[in-house]
Amino acid sequence: MPLRLLIGNKNYSSWSLRPWLAMKAAGITFEETLVSLDTPDFRAKVSALSGGEGRGSVPVLIDGEVRVWESLAILEYLAEKFPEAALWPAAPAARAHARAISSEMHAGFQPLRRHLPMNIRRPVKQRPLDDAVKADVARIDAIWCECRARFGAGGAFLFGGFSGADAMYAPVVWRFHTYVVAVSAVARDYMRAVIALPASAEWREAARREPWVLEHDEVDWPDAPRE
Repeated sequence: MPLRLLIGNKNYSSWSLRPWLAMKAAGITFEETLVSLDTPDFRAKVSALSGGEGRGSVPVLIDGEVRVWESLAILEYLAEKFPEAALWPAAPAARAHARAISSEMHAGFQPLRRHLPMNIRRPVKQRPLDDAVKADVARIDAIWCECRARFGAGGAFLFGGFSGADAMYAPVVWRFHTYVVAVSAVARDYMRAVIALPASAEWREAARREPWVLEHDEVDWPDAPRE
């Protein structure tokens, strides 16, 4: 029985992007089921599809009788099930660092999330940032630069090759791109590498074709411009 991943809208659901991108980049075969975030009975529908596990939110990974929710928990499950996918760096110090920054992403950066919601099909246009968002941007830029300097010699990603940490920060890459956020040259090169992934292009094209418009994620509302 193939793995199944329950996700939300590809244009808006940053949490859904994380395990989806990791599985695609790692070559892990799976089927996806998309439930739009504006579905009136969204939580009930997701809960029914996931066998009542979790809290009725996406993403949810279904592997036979196993149900895993929360993006970071899904990545950990996949790393154990598919060790050959190398979703975490092999070296202990790098692996510990990757997990630490992934946990920081999972738990933090609320001002950034609120002010710059993921909206992949929005035309690229700068949005002014307040001090709290600027602080989040500076911290993320510093994380990316440190990872590239300490662990990135083997490739273009945070730890050289693509890892779960890159999946965790991929929605931020799209946010920075969409809202033309100023970052360092190192961070900009890293963003290019993430956007250039074939899996990123696949997600982006699907997001552009989606019919749904979610008002609370459209910062230009009542306009909802598309690329």
